[in-house]
Amino acid sequence: AGISLAGRLALVTGGGSGIGRAVCKALSQEGARIVAADKNKQGAATTIQDLPGAHEHHALEVDVGSSDSVQTLFGDIKKLYSVPVSVVVNCAGITRDSFLLDMTEEAFDSVNTINLKGTYLVTQAAAREMVSQDIREGSIVNISSIVGKTGNMGQCNYAASKAGVVGFTKTVALELARHNIRCNAVMPGFIDTPMVAQVPEKVMAKLLPCIPLGRKGTPEEVAEAVLFLCSPRSSYVTGSVLEVTGGMFM
Repeated sequence: AGISLAGRLALVTGGGSGIGRAVCKALSQEGARIVAADKNKQGAATTIQDLPGAHEHHALEVDVGSSDSVQTLFGDIKKLYSVPVSVVVNCAGITRDSFLLDMTEEAFDSVNTINLKGTYLVTQAAAREMVSQDIREGSIVNISSIVGKTGNMGQCNYAASKAGVVGFTKTVALELARHNIRCNAVMPGFIDTPMVAQVPEKVMAKLLPCIPLGRKGTPEEVAEAVLFLCSPRSSYVTGSVLEVTGGMFM
């Protein structure tokens, strides 16, 4: 354990499972206080229970695609903590896979609402707080996906949303740099999470040979990259996209 985030308050959306849960753990081990926010509050509560110093952390419910829900979240955080959020990790994400020719408008919209608009709503609310509180340093990390770079069969909605996250991240990095708030993105590849568990076995069998390191990644391996971007160790890194893919599609 270290202290690179001592005294900092970190908000992690999608903190109830997968990469979000691993990020909560990694940040707390460096001294951050954690707000794990998730649509599944029970999942977020389970995440918090397992963290060191559990009483300093909170699990809150949020629907990142709803501005009202995001406003409520930040109101709740203000009541719980005297310091503003200065680390934000946008992990909340969903898939609704189907081929373009079959995809419903609802499937397209729902994925973009959570993955892209949700990232915008949470980032905007957090950035407004950071700027108004004049914090010394801030870091925002958005979870994209390697699919946002390469495309992927059956995922035009997801790929578009994750490519959008990259364009959004770079613009936010430009706009917030003068406030000493950094914004970066991480592109995971195939990681052992509940989301990837839905991928059919025969598809996985085809994909593994495309990964030079020859295996799926772990949520903890992604969390280490996120931790680097959240911490002062990456103080001169902003607007960057870090691929954590085992070399897939580089």
